[in-house]
Amino acid sequence: MTNRLRKSGFTLLELLVVLLIIALLAGYVGPRLFGEVDKAKIKAAASQMKTLSDAMDHYRLDVGSYPTTEQGTKALVAKPDGAGNKWQGPYLAKDVPLDPWDHPYVYRKPGKAGKEYDLISLGADGKEGGSGIDADIEY
Repeated sequence: MTNRLRKSGFTLLELLVVLLIIALLAGYVGPRLFGEVDKAKIKAAASQMKTLSDAMDHYRLDVGSYPTTEQGTKALVAKPDGAGNKWQGPYLAKDVPLDPWDHPYVYRKPGKAGKEYDLISLGADGKEGGSGIDADIEY
């Protein structure tokens, strides 16, 4: 009877081996998954900036110019001072989103290098410059 009881369960050593295998797999797979999360956030920021840029273009078609730096992206959801009767917004269904790292997008008019405006996500660190996931994403 004691022989049957011994064979009916797992030994402590067997459980430790299984836990070690699970820990090794998690150590290998975990960093790869987190790397994919960072890539997804970069793609999400680019997608959101494309949507904001399209809304900016609609604003420009109605009003005749892009919002000023002071008016910023808020001009897409609320009529800014000086827009007159030409403003036909809101140009976004919801409020202007934060970037995937919960920082506001940077909007500047005029933009650098002869662009009409700059629309920038400051990346994970929320500061200008950086590399990797901290790099700025410009549209």
